[in-house]
Amino acid sequence: MTEFTVWAPEAARVRLRLPGGRDREMISVSGGWWRAEAPGTGPGTDYAFVLDDSDRALPDPRSAWQPAGVHGPSRLYDHAAFRWTDVAWTGRQLPGGILYELHVGTFTPEGTFDAVIDRLDHVVDLGVDMVELLPVNAFDGERNWGYDGVCWFAPHEPYGGPDGLKRLVDAAHAKGLGVILDVVYHHFGPSGAYAPTFGPYLRERSNPWGRAVNLDGPQSDEVRRYVVDSVLMWLRDYHVDGLRLDAVHAMPDTRATHLLEELAIEVEALSTHLGRPLALIAESDLNDPRLITPREAGGYGLHAQWNDDAHHALHTVLTGERQGYYGDFGSLESLADVLTGGYFHAGTWSSFRNRSHGRPVDRQRVPGHRFVAYLQNHDQVGNRATGDRLAATLSPALLRVGATLLLTAPFTPMLFMGEEWAASTPWQFFTSHPEPELAAAVAAGRRREFAAHGWPAGDVADPQDRETFLRSRLDWAELDKPEHRRMYDFYRRLIALRRSRSDLSDPRLYDVDVRHGDRFLLVRRGECLVVANLAGKPQRVTLPGVVRSVLLTTGTGVTVMRDGLELPAETAAVVAL
Repeated sequence: MTEFTVWAPEAARVRLRLPGGRDREMISVSGGWWRAEAPGTGPGTDYAFVLDDSDRALPDPRSAWQPAGVHGPSRLYDHAAFRWTDVAWTGRQLPGGILYELHVGTFTPEGTFDAVIDRLDHVVDLGVDMVELLPVNAFDGERNWGYDGVCWFAPHEPYGGPDGLKRLVDAAHAKGLGVILDVVYHHFGPSGAYAPTFGPYLRERSNPWGRAVNLDGPQSDEVRRYVVDSVLMWLRDYHVDGLRLDAVHAMPDTRATHLLEELAIEVEALSTHLGRPLALIAESDLNDPRLITPREAGGYGLHAQWNDDAHHALHTVLTGERQGYYGDFGSLESLADVLTGGYFHAGTWSSFRNRSHGRPVDRQRVPGHRFVAYLQNHDQVGNRATGDRLAATLSPALLRVGATLLLTAPFTPMLFMGEEWAASTPWQFFTSHPEPELAAAVAAGRRREFAAHGWPAGDVADPQDRETFLRSRLDWAELDKPEHRRMYDFYRRLIALRRSRSDLSDPRLYDVDVRHGDRFLLVRRGECLVVANLAGKPQRVTLPGVVRSVLLTTGTGVTVMRDGLELPAETAAVVAL
């Protein structure tokens, strides 16, 4: 016998629908909850709920398994039935680690959790510590970035469902890899979102993706619990090592204890119980260090945040692009500000926003590892009109210089799948909405968005076209080509160097010294010095000391002089002083 429960505070009647069209009346209990017991049910039983006088069967808002898609019935799932082999797993801490972001559907031709397992040796060989999966909770259709999810407790069935995700996490742990999962709690996707039918999950106010989640309005206690329970489930029942919280700036909350702080408290308690570190990483557009300041010091207590300022500073220096939100970046001064202070916009004027933005980081107290930095990620590649990677724009020489600056910075570095071999495949925005009206609206919206950034509408791929999705799959055969293998081998050497020299992973922002001149940059990291010539011509750079040894160069022809280095065009070197 199974007890079924559902929160439907505004319903006058709720029925449990079982296979064969059998309905069982549910009993109203306190707090807007309904319950019913059903003999002869158990794991594998399909079920749904029927509200009031409607005859429409709706999936469970807390469904753990949606084998027939987001519009179909829910299926009972027993988390205890999976046989884990990671009993000795003690976790991976975020400080000192290197992340690798991947999308399950395009990482391999098969696009499944099990197919990712077959490629984990590649990630291990590269030298990273954790894979970060783009959202995998259930969404409508076959293919999607994952940010249109509607079932916050159920892994997407075409990827492999609940057992498939568990097999992936279990296999990753067996190879020493942690797993971070990207999750979205600021809106529901536009198709198949039935939770708001059951109760006040949403407010009238909106964010760029739809109506905002009700975190602080009437009857918001259970909505907050819905989010908290989803967070704890991924960490506890799927053994993942951390979560990346999408766009937390789109989660308005006026309560005295913000939901983000509540999540930090709950996750800390779970981490203590499980005996392994659990990380919460925010994506935030606020440039507010309170998010990553410990609760003891008055902050929210999250462990890290994505740092778009670091990306923008690196991207503009390397490419020369200055459109849209890149407008304030592009100088070596902006890159120096980020490398030494975390943010570029730290209470400074933002021309893109037409206002001042951000707040300074206390460099003495906030370590650099709380900032996740990257040259590329799903947003910064996929939100370009053609989804072109840096490899489509920069020379291999400049790609290596950019990688060197990233992987010797005081931050937590993250790579985007395929970056390590300069993949030539684009990564474009793709969807498979079954509803023609929704598909057309999404495509038109993308064209308008890119037009605002100066890209011609004709450059924007149709997100509904299956070819857009197929173009975005990694081509693993490229690794057999000499130019791609050379880039991959360089990334391996660079990551190995970072691991061998404690100075290069040192998170103390106040101990980073940056000097720059005409298209060259010097970054002092303890006894290590990173020297980068970004110019298209050779340059002689005077150093603040005598070179004892050359640890790594991005190309040939670097010459050690008595008081400096002679660097060929678009070349960087890491030396010990």
